[in-house]
Amino acid sequence: MRFDIFTLFPDYFTAPFGDSILNRGRESGALELNLHDIRDWTHDRHRTCDDYPYGGGAGMVLKAEPVAAAIEEVLRYKAREEDPPCPVILMSPQGRTFTHEVALELASKPRIALLCGHYEGIDERVIDLLVTDEISIGDFVLTGGEPAATCIVDAVARLVPGVLGNANSAISDSFATGLLEAPHYTRPDVWRDLPVPEILLSGHHGEIERWRIKQGMKRTLKRRPDLLDGLLYGGELSAHELEVLGEVLGEYQAPFKI
Repeated sequence: MRFDIFTLFPDYFTAPFGDSILNRGRESGALELNLHDIRDWTHDRHRTCDDYPYGGGAGMVLKAEPVAAAIEEVLRYKAREEDPPCPVILMSPQGRTFTHEVALELASKPRIALLCGHYEGIDERVIDLLVTDEISIGDFVLTGGEPAATCIVDAVARLVPGVLGNANSAISDSFATGLLEAPHYTRPDVWRDLPVPEILLSGHHGEIERWRIKQGMKRTLKRRPDLLDGLLYGGELSAHELEVLGEVLGEYQAPFKI
């Protein structure tokens, strides 16, 4: 899968893309991560990418021309005359909220382009002409789109075959099944007088799996009951999961409707 990231600060991505799983994904060929400095498409000696907003107001606005030129040259198409070869996504607090479902949607694409805004934003004409989608990672404002782009690349990349060492890791993650993930433990068996749950040492894989489902439901009910509510009314829980949920509700005293 290929990512093209358009930014004023390509060095921002050196550490997150140069280490750990993402770097292994690049080395294996499962991922291609390309950084494009928007300043390379300017034509003045100061490499100017921003200007004062029309109508006044605080801050500066990213100019349309260098952003458009960068996107069109890298993606090799001409806006208005051709469709873009891949989604062109603006990191924006005004966009649709990024979720696991959106990550799955993007992971099915062979290529996506991410545009990182800065200052007060980008000239709206670029958004109208070139951007196909806007995504927000939450209801807050960042100093730029780079942290949001990093989150999206990380979340999407781990769903791409060949990136994770164990493909089952992505399947069992929180939100992947609609439930939060069960707690994890490793050696030693007892740490500061706190033991690992006995079931995890039993070797009974069926019972361990049931325990994990139950613990995930308990966490979801306590921390994110909205997720469980959606699964219930969406009919997405299996008969086995509904049985376990009945046990959880019998133990957990909290206001919750089925």
